[in-house]
Formats: sequence, C-alpha cells, structure tokens
Amino acid sequence: MRTIVLGMMIAYVATPHALGQDGQMAFNNSCRTCHTTKEGDNRQGPHLAGIVGRKAGSLPDFNYSSSMKQSGITWDEATLDRFIADPDAVVHGNTMKPYAGITDAAQRTSIIEFLKSGG
Repeated sequence: MRTIVLGMMIAYVATPHALGQDGQMAFNNSCRTCHTTKEGDNRQGPHLAGIVGRKAGSLPDFNYSSSMKQSGITWDEATLDRFIADPDAVVHGNTMKPYAGITDAAQRTSIIEFLKSGG
C-alpha cells in the first residue's frame, strides 16, 4: 500500500512538470521559429508573453497585418485553440504563412498551457 501511495504522489508531483515540458517542446517545434515568450523580443512574429487576455494586433512595437489589427479578438484559451488549429479560419488574411495549423488537440492544449504559464 505504501508503494502505491508513494507512486501516486510521485506521479501527481511529476505530471505538471512533464506537461510543462511537453508544452515547451510543442511550442519550440511549432512556434519558436517566429515567436518567443520573452516580452519585447519580437521576431518574424510578435512575442507571445502575456498573450492570454491581450487584444490581437495590439503590441505597439510590432507591425501586424491589417487583418490582425482589425480582427477585434482578445486572446483567450478557446480563441487561441481555434487559431493554432487553423489561423486562416480565425483571422483571414493573417501573415503566418507557411504555418497552416496544428490538428492535434492535445498538442494545442499543451502549447496554450505553456503560454499561460509564462513560458
């Protein structure tokens, strides 16, 4: 019984860390070429620090497409999920080419959790 409880405790403690690593890995594999999670570090795409709750196209130091600026979106988990899945369906005319989206829902969720954690 002790072994089972200890194993469950280890699994409980290890799970958030493992999910964080999965999210970072998914972000690195799919997003990091153009984005960072470091505030002020814009690249081909804007930094994604504090993205949840931010109005789309609102960073003053990044040149967004007019489509993104005029989208009226405030990024939340649901909108990010839809956008990461299919950017063109959410903001037609965005400039995220050649990125076409991520179909795997678990991978999208892990990226969003990583972004919410501050990267």
